[in-house]
Amino acid sequence: MRNTTLAASVALSVLSALVGAVVQLAQPAAAAPVGPVGHDAACAADLTARVTRGDDEGLRVLGCDPAERGRAVLALGDPATAGSVAVLVPGSDTDLSTLDDPAHPQHRPLGWARALHAAAGPDSAVVLWVGYPTPEGLGRDAATGRLARAAVPALVAEVTALRDRPGSPPHLTVVGHSYGAVVVALAAADLPADDLVLLASPGARADDVDDLHTTARVSAARSPDDWIGRVPHVRLGDLGHGADPAAPAFGAHPLPVDGVRGHDGYFRPGSTTLAALADVVTGPPQETRP
Repeated sequence: MRNTTLAASVALSVLSALVGAVVQLAQPAAAAPVGPVGHDAACAADLTARVTRGDDEGLRVLGCDPAERGRAVLALGDPATAGSVAVLVPGSDTDLSTLDDPAHPQHRPLGWARALHAAAGPDSAVVLWVGYPTPEGLGRDAATGRLARAAVPALVAEVTALRDRPGSPPHLTVVGHSYGAVVVALAAADLPADDLVLLASPGARADDVDDLHTTARVSAARSPDDWIGRVPHVRLGDLGHGADPAAPAFGAHPLPVDGVRGHDGYFRPGSTTLAALADVVTGPPQETRP
């Protein structure tokens, strides 16, 4: 009897500790909002030398901050004059050292930006915005909204500046991939964009498109072959990101994913998703939602 009582007491203590840990993890944690990416001349020169290809005459380093893991803003094409501008927001494990992979360009965000710019054509510009400290790996930061919330003001400022350029504004599209889609969803209500695209998202932190409170058209895509589809679309406090924006019930415009493989295959040249993304980027401004 004593052993049974002791075992029950130990089990209760372990369960209580586990519940306490989950509750603590689920509490929203604050992170200081990040400011705009500065332009450190040495950082920009080093980054330009490292990532420029022979056919990249139009690549511009708009911002480069070497602090900690580093942040950067790069553009393919000229966002000051292009008729269509896309802002690409990548997710976890993206920083100055992981922007590019010359051997396997389609595995890294600069390769995605290059592919989207090539597909969208010469009157487009693609801005790769690594303007926030992204989560590292699949730990707590990737499972909560702390870093995404901190990124929102800087992303809104970046997109607003692109919209408010001298002359006529461009057709503006903001594309978030993976955890970057969480950032875009949280910023949606304040982004002066014509289109928002949520790719390979772990969740939108909103129940449906109306809950994003945006006048932009919202599109989404997730390949059945993408491991992100195995992430539970639930939220407990700040733990988890909620509804899947690629689910029909969410109400986003679906983009095709035929033949897309893995978590980083959406921008593969020749893919149906890349062609659809280019159509979104270059299309006329969409009618606003009521």
